[in-house]
Amino acid sequence: QVQLVESGGGLVQAGGPLRLSCAASGSIGSIRAMGWYRKAPGKQRELVATITSGGTTTYADSVKGRFTISRDNTKNTVYLQMNSLKPEDTFVYYCNARIRKRSGVRFDDYWGQGTQVTVSS
Repeated sequence: QVQLVESGGGLVQAGGPLRLSCAASGSIGSIRAMGWYRKAPGKQRELVATITSGGTTTYADSVKGRFTISRDNTKNTVYLQMNSLKPEDTFVYYCNARIRKRSGVRFDDYWGQGTQVTVSS
């Protein structure tokens, strides 16, 4: 089994920082891209940021310059450092990873359980 476990969400005042972490565990053979997505009730999930195994990053325009995605391949962990948070960053944040199981040959998408981030004005 493979699972992603997120941590670091919570309530923060506008302008403040917050750091999310997501650790992948289980029978992992290899991990390709990892990323963060976010979703509001009744709306579609949207991309926040992704990072390849080699460290290439992409960001949604709405978070560029404020959020930084990074990963520690030795710990199978991806991070999202969020600075200058705004009330409109209030979402449930989900981590995603494209993982090949140790016993497998194909890569599949795995998702964390989600962590709430609330930014107060």
